[in-house]
Amino acid sequence: MLTDIPPTTTPSAPAAARSRLVAAWARPGFRIGLLGAVVLGLVVVYLFSDVPGSLAFALEKRSLTVAAMLVVSTAVGVSTVVFHTITQNRILTPAIMGFDAFYVLISTVIVFVSGSAAFLAVDEVTLWLVQVVVMVAFSVLLFTWLFGGKRRSIHLMLLVGIVLGTFFRSFTEWMQRMLDPLDFQVLSDAMFASLTRPDELLLGLSAVLVALGCAVIVPLRRTLDVLTLGEPTAVGLGIDHRRVVMVLFLGVSVMIAASTALVGPILFFGLIVANLAYSYAGSFRHVWTLPTAVLLGMVCLLGGQLILERIFGLGGTLSTVIDFAGGLFFLYLVLRRGAR
Repeated sequence: MLTDIPPTTTPSAPAAARSRLVAAWARPGFRIGLLGAVVLGLVVVYLFSDVPGSLAFALEKRSLTVAAMLVVSTAVGVSTVVFHTITQNRILTPAIMGFDAFYVLISTVIVFVSGSAAFLAVDEVTLWLVQVVVMVAFSVLLFTWLFGGKRRSIHLMLLVGIVLGTFFRSFTEWMQRMLDPLDFQVLSDAMFASLTRPDELLLGLSAVLVALGCAVIVPLRRTLDVLTLGEPTAVGLGIDHRRVVMVLFLGVSVMIAASTALVGPILFFGLIVANLAYSYAGSFRHVWTLPTAVLLGMVCLLGGQLILERIFGLGGTLSTVIDFAGGLFFLYLVLRRGAR
């Protein structure tokens, strides 16, 4: 007597679609592709929506803004992820080393010594070159002095960077209190980060420096994966830790200096995009986290700019909103780690 064989059950179409979607979502490449599609959609909306006059004129101006956002997102996103890998700490950012404070100090010294008229009369390219060269020279000297010796460490370098950043801010505030009100107003206007008024030449120069920084960092992406295991493990696996870290720090310094000199300081932007990238990518490999941080930076900048322009009618500064949100996010990260 033959026993009845139950028919094989085939999954329904919705269940099969959900299974395929879950399997695709588990792949970092799919997530990055989806995020890239979101960025592309935001770019199209920003370029072509709500055009009050000539479309050609609007595209010319808005395309420069999108290009500036891409440069800043690449510089800040890549440099912050690399900085986190080097320092083995996901709360610290390159800003902790006093880059933003040093940038403000340079402009304040110029206004304090020469006045606002001389500051405004300086050619933008010359001022950009001075700021980039001074910031890179400062970082290279700091890294070489604190990380070049046999007994030096990253923790000592971070401690000195925090102290120097505090000193720069205090000295800057003292000079600003001594300024004429008109000079202080000119300086304050220059210190707010602006992505909507980039100079074409400065944007091109900044893009070149950021590309050079990426050319230094991206080929070392597999080495960065090894560095996440810690210095002793990396050395045991044959990595020249000191040399690699110095090269990476140089690339980070160039990218941050170029970005800051182009649009001004955005303090917590790197903290936001880097930590979101770790969660979204679902992988700690830098081949995934680096592009994810760049794309998330574009989503933050484009989405924030669209909200400010289309909803609030430019009733605020994007950098101020990012700093406010980043400050709250920083407190959340500190409290969450403290709870652990």
